[in-house]
Amino acid sequence: MSGATRPKRPARPARPARRLALVLGDQLWLGNPALADFDPAQDRVLMIEAASEATHVWSHKARIAIFLSAMRHFHQQLVDRDWPCSYLKLEDELLPLSFQERLAQVLIELRPETLTVCEPGEWRMLALLQDTARAAEVPLQVLPDSHFMCSREEFVQWAGPRRQLRMEYFYRQMRQRYEVLMDGDEPAGGRWNFDADNRKGFAAAGPGPLPQPLQFAPDAITQEVLQLVEQRFQEHPGSLASFGWPVTRAQALQALDGFIAQRLPAFGTHQDAMWTGMPWGWHALLSSSLNLHLLDPREVVKAAEQAWRAGAVPVSGVEGFIRQILGWREFIRGMYWLDMPRMAQANHFGHQRALPAWYWTGKTNMRCMQAAIGQTLEHGYAHHIQRLMVTGQFALLAEIRPQEVCDWYLAVYVDAVEWAELPNVAGMALFADGGRFTSKPYIASGQYIKRMSNYCKGCVYRPELRVGENACPVTTLYWNFLDRHESELQRNPRMLPMMRNLTRLEPPERDAIRLQAANLLDKIDDL
Repeated sequence: MSGATRPKRPARPARPARRLALVLGDQLWLGNPALADFDPAQDRVLMIEAASEATHVWSHKARIAIFLSAMRHFHQQLVDRDWPCSYLKLEDELLPLSFQERLAQVLIELRPETLTVCEPGEWRMLALLQDTARAAEVPLQVLPDSHFMCSREEFVQWAGPRRQLRMEYFYRQMRQRYEVLMDGDEPAGGRWNFDADNRKGFAAAGPGPLPQPLQFAPDAITQEVLQLVEQRFQEHPGSLASFGWPVTRAQALQALDGFIAQRLPAFGTHQDAMWTGMPWGWHALLSSSLNLHLLDPREVVKAAEQAWRAGAVPVSGVEGFIRQILGWREFIRGMYWLDMPRMAQANHFGHQRALPAWYWTGKTNMRCMQAAIGQTLEHGYAHHIQRLMVTGQFALLAEIRPQEVCDWYLAVYVDAVEWAELPNVAGMALFADGGRFTSKPYIASGQYIKRMSNYCKGCVYRPELRVGENACPVTTLYWNFLDRHESELQRNPRMLPMMRNLTRLEPPERDAIRLQAANLLDKIDDL
């Protein structure tokens, strides 16, 4: 980097550490179990930046930057405490490139009595740590991640031997266990779930004025990281021009307070709605802070419930938000560890097509994909319906190989960590596990996108058309999917309304849909 001094290898301590506490890049809180009972006189912290973690998938520049900046800010907290810490920077050319090689070198040099770490959020990383510690003959201590409100062991007990699992029942149990949104033994408002009240689109005039989320101007540490990422990963996708994500706990707490006061009151009704030029809506934008462990889910849930009890938020909106944190977030983390590693290779429909190149550029004639991907490349962010019902369902309908789709999602979002990303994409968006925890494929025609957004306005494709030159690819592929998997989908009670509509189509029209879909898929990179 311009004007920067060449980084030096961390100094070797005078004697081996009793315990080397490894802090991973998504475990940045002082309550990290690896730091419990830390004794600066005997123990040492280790933090590792490595190019391999940015290139394991072709990561968005903003995703790389948020991890590096948050890590460097947390390291500064440890330095301020006078805790011995070996911090291996990405740009240290004296060190090998990969995380595994860097860890191995440190273990050989420091010879700690024990390597201690909070359980990683990724199967790959856990296996890597086990292999590296074993090769270095250093005992590895993996501690449960106390950040989560349901441990892995508790989730296994809840899941039991059932083949199909549903978040709703888990969520109700978590509500009762933590006494969240409960009036005695009954759910607040008389219902467990207000999802049906939270699916409205906008009127023709659009959303109107929106409260803007807090943005955090890059300080010196973040500016250095942004410069490093631009230089080191210039060929990677995405932009850093608007980077303003929280990278410290103090900033994350400000972001939480801002959401509760400014956007939670109107969050529920239009949480599924999309609109061109509306990247944030009323969404919380707290997932990156939660997934970096800058925020504790307990404090997020508590703040939201307190706002409702103070009369500032309707019960439907606060329930929808809390369900995402206390229900879905904890549930998919449990599902990840329950079903790995087979989850990563699941491919129920046997899809094998390559991911279209425009997923990395947004250069397609489909306005919905332009908007969702363009926003993703600009900010490293898209909300759950953009991910599920635009980019996700298109990949399912277009028969894209699930592993390529999952790698894309892991790469392009600032909040992407595998325990959260993989179940959401493979399990929910792609139905690649055949319905392990979802009751049906989440699919819809282009008419759904038209109803929930203004994306179809001015598009060359018309969402109401199944065939013809201007037929919407989403609509054509939706009907093709129903036709292709008719025998299976007819056995699914939740798919029966869709399948009844399919049976109303005459054989010539179904033939025309099949032909149109085949032509679309043959030229998918040109859509």
